[in-house]
Amino acid sequence: MAVRKPAARSHTRAPRKVAVKAAAKVVRKPVPKRPAITIPAGISANSVVRALNVIGDRWILLILYRAFLGSHRFDDFQRTTGMARSLLADRLKRLERTGILQRTPYQKRPVRYEYRLTEKGADLHDAAMMIVRWEKRWHFDRKTPVHHLRHIACDHGFTPELRCKHCREIVTVRHVSLKAGPGAGSDRRLGPRAQRRSSLPARHAKHLPPMLERALEVLGDRWTSHVIAAAFYGKHRFNEFQETLQIATNLLADRLERVVKLGLLERTAYQARPKRYEYRLTESGRDLFPLVVELMRWGDRWLAGKGGVPEILIHDSCGKPLVPVMTCDQCHAVVGRDDVSVPRG
Repeated sequence: MAVRKPAARSHTRAPRKVAVKAAAKVVRKPVPKRPAITIPAGISANSVVRALNVIGDRWILLILYRAFLGSHRFDDFQRTTGMARSLLADRLKRLERTGILQRTPYQKRPVRYEYRLTEKGADLHDAAMMIVRWEKRWHFDRKTPVHHLRHIACDHGFTPELRCKHCREIVTVRHVSLKAGPGAGSDRRLGPRAQRRSSLPARHAKHLPPMLERALEVLGDRWTSHVIAAAFYGKHRFNEFQETLQIATNLLADRLERVVKLGLLERTAYQARPKRYEYRLTESGRDLFPLVVELMRWGDRWLAGKGGVPEILIHDSCGKPLVPVMTCDQCHAVVGRDDVSVPRG
């Protein structure tokens, strides 16, 4: 490679007047202030995060809960959720736009519509069952109807399980590894408005069962659910969470504190001076893994795009790509969407 030599210095001084003239022509542009936090344009592609970006809103989850229980019409959704009409209309439009609900007319004069789960929406069923599974294991309540699910095929009350389709072993976080998929890369980061916390607290909704309120605390705020998902990806320290999620420090501190209070993360000091902490999943937190797997499966199927899935889970016990199936803990048969009954309560 050619090395360019510096030009020889001229020993002839320019007249002072000319120098002043040239300097006068230079227009100095104001230097823009650097933002407090530099936010990259994209974050690592991840089907769990994609899924949470679609459904990780407390009001959307509340509507989906009612839709799975058989609500279809606007007035029914409003009566059972207590949502303001404008808020309900906004979330129904969002679910329609993302292809989870389909609006169809049931009356001509005046025109009225009902909202039915599409195949994409109905495919969230197993993820919902994994929420029920976690709830029943850690917060069992005899008065909660969905804690008494029945498997129609064997006619037994059951708790849903998640197993590997190939070897039929129960799926746990300790026996699963991750590798890059054909769609690996970066996703565009959502804007602050899309990521903000819901403006109305869940407790203002009518007839909200404690089970659903806990689920909304975990999944109903995107940053809270993203923090939990990042913990499953091996992030433990504050700077690791921030680098992965590209979240402002005050928001991250708030969400970490909230997840610790929920009992899903445990905070322990790893450095004395200055005091620094790391956050690790508790036993209750690790038991959310089947839900994470189901969200990933749903995101892989419906949100992957032409490039393919961004990541592939490998079930270490059998060495094959993990294909999750929901089974009955009584007869161990695969449980489909139409194989479950919920007692009325």
